[in-house]
Amino acid sequence: MKLMATIFSKQNIFLLLLITMVLMAKMIPFHESYNQYFNLSAFIDWGIAVIFLLYGLKLNLKEVAKDVTNWKLHLLIQSTTFLIFPFLVFISYPFIKDSEYFNIWLSIFFLASLPSTVSSSVVMVSIARGNVTSAIFNASVSGIIGIVMTPLLMSFFMNSDSSSSDNNGEIFQQLLLKVLLPIIIGIIFNPLLKKLVTKYSNIINEFDRLIILLIVYESFSAAFVQHVFSAVPSFVFLVLAFSVIFLFFAVYHLTKLLAEKMKFKTQDVITATFCGSKKSLVHGSLFVLVLGIADDQKVLFLLPVMIYHSFQLFYVSWLANRIAKQEALRVD
Repeated sequence: MKLMATIFSKQNIFLLLLITMVLMAKMIPFHESYNQYFNLSAFIDWGIAVIFLLYGLKLNLKEVAKDVTNWKLHLLIQSTTFLIFPFLVFISYPFIKDSEYFNIWLSIFFLASLPSTVSSSVVMVSIARGNVTSAIFNASVSGIIGIVMTPLLMSFFMNSDSSSSDNNGEIFQQLLLKVLLPIIIGIIFNPLLKKLVTKYSNIINEFDRLIILLIVYESFSAAFVQHVFSAVPSFVFLVLAFSVIFLFFAVYHLTKLLAEKMKFKTQDVITATFCGSKKSLVHGSLFVLVLGIADDQKVLFLLPVMIYHSFQLFYVSWLANRIAKQEALRVD
């Protein structure tokens, strides 16, 4: 219990640091002229590549291979993450596509297209006494599938102008150099460096958080410098918050219903609902930079992800502990 309390306190600190970065961007925004002293964008670019390199090095290949046979559970989780979740947002597209709120809709669709989280999914499933092995498998596989699926889903609604082919080529190049290639290199050297990476996993996790914080700071700095928020009505934030929380409950309960209809064991139902309803702030922050999203729109795309991340962290941690207590009473 002390370990779990430590994990959640660190997560809470990280959320406070995210808020701090937004406040810093407001009070001390990073201007382009500062690049002559420290090139923040270049540092973030290299940081993104390193994160995905380390992701390949950290991947537990034995756990992935061991749990392949539980294919029905894996299929439900990945279908929820990359098909059901985006579809729930897509059904409103015909009513939004020609309106002034299209970019707001697209930012929520971006959230829906992201892969699941890794660390928090596994921790939450463990607390709730779910199938931890399958959680590890699906959290790991989700990130790899997301490299293809997230850009693919977003490509249907982005770059609709005459220069779309050039933009798509540049986006593909960015994905290849910053995401796919580092992961492949990491997987190749996984057998040699896995123990070393595991040994220093705490430091590596802090580096991941640092890059995310810098991405948030840079994006919000640009937004404040360009006066983006002055053009965004307050109700937009309310719409985003309501939409992402509604999405969470819709996906969670739909996944639970499907898992029960498929006659999954209780452990697998917990894993399906927790992994299927999660979205990754790490991937969201990184894909904002590699999908060719305009600078004045980056904050709009980050907001739903940050709101969802905060909500899923606090609510699901409470839910996981509640389920664990219920399961303990049943055993007794």
